[in-house]
Amino acid sequence: MKRLALTALLAILATPALAQTTPAAPVLTEAEARAQVKKITAKKVILVGDSTVAVLGGWGPSFCGHHLSSFVACVNLARGGRSSFNYRAEGSWDIALAEMKSGGFAQTYVLIQFGHNDQPGKPGRSTDLVIEFPQNLKRYVEEVRATGAIPVLVTPLTRRGFENGRLQDDLAPWAEATRKVASEMNVPLVDLYARSQEAVKAAGPVGSMAYAQKPPSPQVLEAGKTGTTIPAQTGVAPAPNATPLTEAQIRDATEPMGQAKLSFDYTHVGRNGADVFAALVTRELAKVVPDLRRDLIAQGPTQ
Repeated sequence: MKRLALTALLAILATPALAQTTPAAPVLTEAEARAQVKKITAKKVILVGDSTVAVLGGWGPSFCGHHLSSFVACVNLARGGRSSFNYRAEGSWDIALAEMKSGGFAQTYVLIQFGHNDQPGKPGRSTDLVIEFPQNLKRYVEEVRATGAIPVLVTPLTRRGFENGRLQDDLAPWAEATRKVASEMNVPLVDLYARSQEAVKAAGPVGSMAYAQKPPSPQVLEAGKTGTTIPAQTGVAPAPNATPLTEAQIRDATEPMGQAKLSFDYTHVGRNGADVFAALVTRELAKVVPDLRRDLIAQGPTQ
């Protein structure tokens, strides 16, 4: 009798246990499957600034194209030659405000970077560093918040000129003014000036030339090897029958009003430079805006 019971038990154990069998998932109809689709939570990032952020010359295109997930819309409204004054005066800020107010997004972030064209010597663009520049930034912050969007201040991208092996630090006062406004108004700060200075110092006068839109002339390259950079247009042949440029025109050629020209200089960036600096912006942004972290892609195409 015991042997029969044992045989029966073994037979049961050899048979797949019904209790352990996972029931087949019910097959949903097309209507049921569609009813279960969840609504996405989309965000938007708006870039406001000058040519060092803008298309063809700035880090913005690489940031929008390679450092944000598909759940984030990125609108680059930066324009060459703009300062914290004339960006508003010409109506570009009105366009940015309209973008902030457009619906459909769970949250909108506005990255604001000025400084290059706020410096003295640029008629129609320059601002007073002590009073006007910080007041302009504060007004931008207040108006972004009034729309329900989140402002993020960005210190200016460094220039890449060297003297005796030392990187020029001419934008430091504007970077510091931006940091001060961010601190006073409790605004997230991407300290691009500090991070880009570190990157350019590490690359050196010659290595950082690879960040420009075009290669340097042989004369400029040789000068860089000495640790002191020379004017970017040195050794570049002018167009046939071209009228000689005045000093003011040479100065403005570096940061022209409108679209940056494809050339070698120590301010604007080509694809390589855009990738390097966009990655810096992304890493800093992940630190200061935690809610965006999951939507940021730290590694760009060349890192």
